[in-house]
Amino acid sequence: MAPPSGNVSRPGRALAALGVLIVVLFLAIVGGNVVQPSKWGSDLKVHLGLDLTSGTTVALSAQAPSGVSQAQFATDMTQAKNIMESRVNGAGFTEAQVQQQGSNIINVAVPGAGSQKVINLVGTTAQLLFRQVLLIAPNTATATATPTPTPSASGTATPSAGASPSASTKAKVSISPRGGTPAAAGRAQLLAAQAKASATPSATASATPTPSASGTPTSGLSTTADGSGNAALLSPQIKAMFDKLNCANRNWKSEVGYTGTQYNDPSSQIVSCGTLNGVRYKYALDKSVVLGKMIKSATAGLASTSVNWQVNLNFKPDGAKNWGNLTTTMFNKYGTSSALDQLAVVLDGAVISSPVVEGAMTTGTAQITGNFTENQATLLANQLSYGALPLTFTKQSIQTISPQLGSDQLRAGLLAGAIGLLLVVLYCLLYYRGLAVVAVSSLIIAGILVFETIILLGKYQNLALELSGVAGLIVAIGITADSFVVFFERLRDEVRDGRTLRTAVERGWKRARRTVLVSDTVSFLAAALLWYFSIGEVKGFAFTLGLTTVIDVVVVFLFTKPMITLLARTKFYGQGHRWSGLDPARLGARAPWRSSRPARVTSATPAKEA
Repeated sequence: MAPPSGNVSRPGRALAALGVLIVVLFLAIVGGNVVQPSKWGSDLKVHLGLDLTSGTTVALSAQAPSGVSQAQFATDMTQAKNIMESRVNGAGFTEAQVQQQGSNIINVAVPGAGSQKVINLVGTTAQLLFRQVLLIAPNTATATATPTPTPSASGTATPSAGASPSASTKAKVSISPRGGTPAAAGRAQLLAAQAKASATPSATASATPTPSASGTPTSGLSTTADGSGNAALLSPQIKAMFDKLNCANRNWKSEVGYTGTQYNDPSSQIVSCGTLNGVRYKYALDKSVVLGKMIKSATAGLASTSVNWQVNLNFKPDGAKNWGNLTTTMFNKYGTSSALDQLAVVLDGAVISSPVVEGAMTTGTAQITGNFTENQATLLANQLSYGALPLTFTKQSIQTISPQLGSDQLRAGLLAGAIGLLLVVLYCLLYYRGLAVVAVSSLIIAGILVFETIILLGKYQNLALELSGVAGLIVAIGITADSFVVFFERLRDEVRDGRTLRTAVERGWKRARRTVLVSDTVSFLAAALLWYFSIGEVKGFAFTLGLTTVIDVVVVFLFTKPMITLLARTKFYGQGHRWSGLDPARLGARAPWRSSRPARVTSATPAKEA
């Protein structure tokens, strides 16, 4: 680490730079509230970790299924971690942490939540289910439309003779709301304009609904009246949830009444959300008869008839039977002309794909095709594989922190820091006397910078200060004190050698600067290595230790040295007052240098002769 650029003989510039840094950090924290001091209190608030507030930490241990490679198990662990993060975030918890420890343990820390609630939220295996789409609508209603479908005379769909199911027919996403092709966008526009139809349209080409998009734009959430599909197939509860559902809300699951993982129940209809070209869609989905664990394998590969990528599915025997029955029923009843022909792939309650069933698939295999890139197809295949290879987690440990215990630990940490700071101040007053003003001011400036940095990181990077981090801050008091002690001792050595204070400041700084940099560099490297190789709370200690070490360099170069330079120009310090801490007599300074030759005797009158 190198010292900041600038002429050391101009202390005003260094102090001005320090002042600008403090002001910039403050403005970054308060943001738009800079002209509203009444709101600064909420902005200038340190985000505390779970051990200083309250909540639950659960350690979950995963068991690798038999026959699974280490690489696949590592991939499953990463996916499980991501799903758990989605769950705790979707449940509305703030500052929750999900961290992987080692190869098979995931630690979940949720502030303010009871242990059983956290276990129910993240301790169950994520479920992948296939559900028929019963109703779909854009999240926000944009127009009131009047559809004019052409159903068959009996009111039920009858596919044409030329549309006989074929076992080789594949499910496609080329015209589904999750597809990426122009055809998909066209389908989405059709769905946005369709309203509830009392009869199911025929699967023949002549039975395609032709909506009349008359009406005026409206605002607000879509309801069952704005959807495409058949709302009559929904239970009253699902209808109410669909009308209430707001897919633009991050916590949509909890807002519609999902307090746990009811969306993973295959015996119940659910509501869900999906995305098309950045637009959110609402889904009402049927019960599931095909589960993710029925998939034998899911792989990404190039399509045989195009240059696009596709996902190849192979089902286990029970899955092949259920898959064949489901796709046969859907294709024979609805064809490919309505929203009811879509089969949603739902992972942990969210729609990740909704391909259109274009034929009955009874061979135990299927392909999901569309305008996929390699990365998109690989991602979908991995998501499907996760359902095929679920990880079973067991509770390894549970730690619950009560609000009282958290506040006690915070109080104890602050008390320890205050005692350490007080001892340093007393030592400086007794030993360095007037120089203690610079020492204490350096500690205050360092504290301000640390405080602003932690708040800033908490606001923009979700950093939460834990008890281990407080320990790192307490250790940092010693690091900062060590830096100005080195400088002060070099300065006093120069005074002992008989030099004036101004000269002693510059010569002492040159000698102390390298020592301070070497010491702080070693501390920073130790903190960086500890952070890289450690896990859990030790990382918090290492992070704050490294952060305060960097801040110590800033304080020494931009405050401690410039302040000593300015004080050396004053009479109190420059002339070595006995309470300045730089009294030459008290320090045992050497007498000014004199020549060893005898002095000449001179006289104003000549000597008389004898």
